[in-house]
Amino acid sequence: MDILKVNGKIEWGKLAVNVLIPVVGGSMAGYFATKSAPEIYRSLEKPSFAPPSWVFPAVWTGLYTLMGYANYRVSVKGERLAEAKQALIPYCIQLGLNFLWSFLFFKWSLRGTAFIEISLLLAVLTLTTYRFYQTDKQAGVAMMPYLAWVAFALGLNYSMWKLN
Repeated sequence: MDILKVNGKIEWGKLAVNVLIPVVGGSMAGYFATKSAPEIYRSLEKPSFAPPSWVFPAVWTGLYTLMGYANYRVSVKGERLAEAKQALIPYCIQLGLNFLWSFLFFKWSLRGTAFIEISLLLAVLTLTTYRFYQTDKQAGVAMMPYLAWVAFALGLNYSMWKLN
């Protein structure tokens, strides 16, 4: 439980809210944007490194949970550190970009636009991760799997755009 402590205590309500926002928000964006995403994904020409469709819900649930945990740590520290508040601005931007991507790629079939958007997402996410790390090392480290996945998704998006 020490991993959940920030400033020597666990704020369960803040932890729950910070985890639920990306998990529920991502689930809702995924649901409304991609009701038929598994079928769309299966129908697209994919590169050899593309994972099967069942991988995505499990990976995203884990990543959204880590993202919320990282935000919780920075939010709690942000109550006492002005620079921590600056880390929350790019966090909110990247979260919005994250939710938007599913609509661009799946619902609207704008794969080229989705590629540009995910490139922007990766840039803002890199800044977020850097600022989180400056504020709280655990928060920055918790964002790194998400950063790696988005970099992978960028390559996957580009390949699928070009193949289709």
